Amino acid sequence: MESVAEILGRYSPEEPDEIGAIKRYILQEFGVKARVGLHGETLVVTVHSAALANALRLKILALQKAANTKRKIMFRIG
Repeated sequence: MESVAEILGRYSPEEPDEIGAIKRYILQEFGVKARVGLHGETLVVTVHSAALANALRLKILALQKAANTKRKIMFRIG
């Protein structure tokens, strides 16, 4: 019988293309890493500064186009 550690050790979830596209866009445009998660039908982008979050809010349409998505994008500072 396999242990939980062995089962979880083989598990490697793949992130959706939308998440990778948003991370790449932010890295290319602003030169910083961001954490992106999917909560229900909302993409949550977490960045370290309020100034960056505000700049991203102004480019929300470009983010949606880069990610090829119509999902709602929410920004968090953390």
